[in-house]
Order: sequence, then structure tokens, then C-alpha cells
Amino acid sequence: MGCFFSKKSKKKRKDSDQEQSPPQTEEPKQYSWDTRDKVDPKDYMFNGLKDQTVGRLPGKVAGQQFVIQECENCNIYIFDHSATVTIDDCTNCRIFLGPIKGSVFFRDCKECKCVVACQQFRTRDCRKMEVFLCCATQPIIESSTGVKFACFQYYYPELAFQFKDAGLSIFNNNWSSIHDFTPVSGENNWNLLPEDSSVLDAVPLPDSEELKAVRVATDPNKSIIPVTRGQRPKKSEESCLVVFFAGDYTTANARKLIDEMTGKGFMLVQTKEVAMKPHDANRVFQEKASEFTPLLEQGPVVALEFNGNGVVEGCHSIVKEVFGGTKVFVSESQASASGDVDNFYNFADMQMGI
Repeated sequence: MGCFFSKKSKKKRKDSDQEQSPPQTEEPKQYSWDTRDKVDPKDYMFNGLKDQTVGRLPGKVAGQQFVIQECENCNIYIFDHSATVTIDDCTNCRIFLGPIKGSVFFRDCKECKCVVACQQFRTRDCRKMEVFLCCATQPIIESSTGVKFACFQYYYPELAFQFKDAGLSIFNNNWSSIHDFTPVSGENNWNLLPEDSSVLDAVPLPDSEELKAVRVATDPNKSIIPVTRGQRPKKSEESCLVVFFAGDYTTANARKLIDEMTGKGFMLVQTKEVAMKPHDANRVFQEKASEFTPLLEQGPVVALEFNGNGVVEGCHSIVKEVFGGTKVFVSESQASASGDVDNFYNFADMQMGI
């Protein structure tokens, strides 16, 4: 019996130990949204301000949405990239908006002056606005009057990186190709500002100590966006198409040629950055297609249209002198140049849905 008692006691101790052991629990799973910083909407909004200078420094918006509403006689500066921006019921405000990945929408605003870079631009029920614009798609106005446009002209050191973060190309700017969604017969609800219009006349430099830290330049020659004539009438019947192919220095080369050509008095009409396929090359480059087709695999091309008497000869001279070791397409002659320009930009507009 002693042996029987001994076994029974061991069994009881075993059962007792199991009852007293703490239950095994799994660590709760961590998800990415659990570890994100909490976003306070008030950090991404200006609401009900009057007679103030306010803004956000580079890095403070970082791709978030931003809202500006019911502000009067304010200077507002968003020196960063954002997802979307809405501006509602603002009067007599001066506004700078850094690159916007999506849309900017002005509603029920009047007598505002703005500098804006975005993917999509739209106004509704607005009047008497001036907009220095960079827009990747066709800008749209709706139920709006007295809206005037000019090409975006602005620079500060962080701006180039902000354009990349927003997915915008500095060469895709349709600032003057306005679509009026609600036209009125016999009236023009929009117009272009004079060529010599200054950004500073519209949106002055910030005067607050915090915002002065941003090193802004408004000289058109320093603008991150090449300043183009857009839909303004050309001053000459002679144009020239130049196409740079993808590489480490494509943007720098395009900017260099723009500086050289405008320095000699030629006009930059329009620019475009777009991907091309081999069959596109046949239409655009025609008999020279085989020479340039292999280069299309490297990435998007950058195209520039220049205008002015003697522009074709001027382009060839500068390209040969400055870019001798680089493959560049340049219109062969004045006779073929007009067709080159039409072929490329018709193709590009179809590709981008403009």
C-alpha cells in the first residue's frame, strides 16, 4: 500500500503544479499603423486667420494633406511637398504652395495671388486671382472669372528634392493650357499675365523671422521650373526641337542648353519629359529613328522647343560646342523643324492624356 500511496501523491503534485503554472500568452502582433506617429490635423491647417504671416518650413508637412480656409489678408507659405491642398473662402491672401503630389482646389476665393506647383489645378466659384503655376495636367477653372496665369518662377535649395518627393517633373508644365469648364459666350474668364510680371508683385518674400530661414530666390533665371512662353504667340515662324535622352546628366544638360539659348535671345516655348517606345521613335525621329531607338530603353526623354530667327542654326552650334560627346536630337533644318515639333508634342500630349 505504501507504494500505491507514493504514486498517488506524485500524481497529485503533478496536477497541482499544472494548476499553479501561469498561462502562456502570445505577444500581441504589431502592425505598421500601430507604430506611426499620431497626426494632429491642426498641424496641417490654417483656419480663420486675418492679417497674419504664417507658414510651414521644409520637412514640416512631409507629404500630408493641407487645408487653408476662411483666411483674410494673410501671407501664407507652405515650403514643403504635400499630398493635396484645398483653399476655401479666402480673401485677399498671398499664398505659396510647394509641390503637390495630387490636386490643389481653390473654392469661393477672391482677390488671391498664388504661386503653385501641382499635378492637378482647379478653381470653382473664384474671382480675381493671379496664379504663377506649374501643373502637370491641364488646369481647370469652373464658375470662375478674372483668373490670370503666368509660369511658375521660384527657387529655394530644398525645392528640387520636394518635386521628386511629389512625383513631379520640372519639365512637365501646362500652365497656360487652361480649360474653362463653364465658358460664357462672348466673355473670357481667364487670361495670361504680362510676360514681365514678377512673382514678388504677387507673393512677397516672407517677413517673419522663422520663414526668413528659407533661402528664396525669385529671379526667373534661377527658377527650378524653366520659364516658358506657353500659349503666348511665337515671335518667329522658326522653331527647333531638341531631345535629350535619359542619363546621369539629362536634367543638367537640358538646363545648360536653356541657359545658353535664352542667353542668346532665343525663346523657350515649351518643355516635356515623357517615356518613348521604339515605334514612337519612328513617328518622331523618322529617318533618324534607328540612331536613337536604342537610347529609349534608358528612360524618359526631355524635349525642348526653342523659337526665334536663326534658332535651328543656333541650336546646332551650341549642341556641337557644349555637348559634343552626347547623343542629342536636333531638328535638321528650318523646313523640317515645324514638323518635328508637331510630331513630338502631339505624341507627348496623347501619352499624358492632355
